Amino acid sequence: MKKSAKHILIILFSNLIYAAAISLFLEPAGLITGGTTGIALVVHHFTGMPVWLFVLFFNACMLVLGWMVLGWKFAVTTIVSTFTYPVFLGILDTLCKGIVLSDSLVLNAVYSGLGIGIALGLVIRTGSSTGGMDIPPLILHKLFGFPVSVTMNLFDTLILFFQAILKPAETVLWGILIVLIYTAVLDRMLMMGSSRTEVKVMSGHTEEIRTAILDDIDRGLTLIESRGGYSLNSGEIILTILNNRELPRLEKRIHEIDPEAFLVISRVTEVKGKGFTLSR
Repeated sequence: MKKSAKHILIILFSNLIYAAAISLFLEPAGLITGGTTGIALVVHHFTGMPVWLFVLFFNACMLVLGWMVLGWKFAVTTIVSTFTYPVFLGILDTLCKGIVLSDSLVLNAVYSGLGIGIALGLVIRTGSSTGGMDIPPLILHKLFGFPVSVTMNLFDTLILFFQAILKPAETVLWGILIVLIYTAVLDRMLMMGSSRTEVKVMSGHTEEIRTAILDDIDRGLTLIESRGGYSLNSGEIILTILNNRELPRLEKRIHEIDPEAFLVISRVTEVKGKGFTLSR
């Protein structure tokens, strides 16, 4: 129950960020974007229908379609975003009507992209979906095997194209920049975690180094059997994961034991398990 409540709060907060990015930066600057919001902007241009109202209607239709094709489990992970995003957007459009934080297209484009990317990343990290235009690519993948990323990019391109007919060429270029920004931020959000340092040690003093890591650094390790590519001699590689600040101390201790030790040091984006996300 605690985990579910936490996920719901994250989804609510994420959709608030999404709505704020659209209401405070994208709409006042007359910029364009992809997804359901992009379709809503086109509909608003022709009919005057509020963006949030169309998003609500479209998301509800996609939710029903997703439930019919993808099943109720998918619908459950989508239902919160389906309704909270358009509701937040409607509230902010009303409260912030006439508010212009910046006249700079650069700032509006950057903050629109940042807000959308952060919001999407947080929702996806909870294992949920934002609904709307995320659903058709998933349906096409299930029915016909089309790659989700390809169809999603195709839909976004078509949505931008339709808006390009209505907007100056420069606005379209800003819209493409926004899509690129939120895609980059989304990728970064999905890879975000408790970064750590991975160290592989190859040495003829495996036992001394193993003892030093366990006793002096107080970290666990794994011994991997190895064979030299040139000498064909058998040996062991020490693999350990450290907090970033522990690396200099480990390097110093290893070189005290074996000045000729061979180290491979890598940054890992996330580590989960005992000693890191679980109590030791």
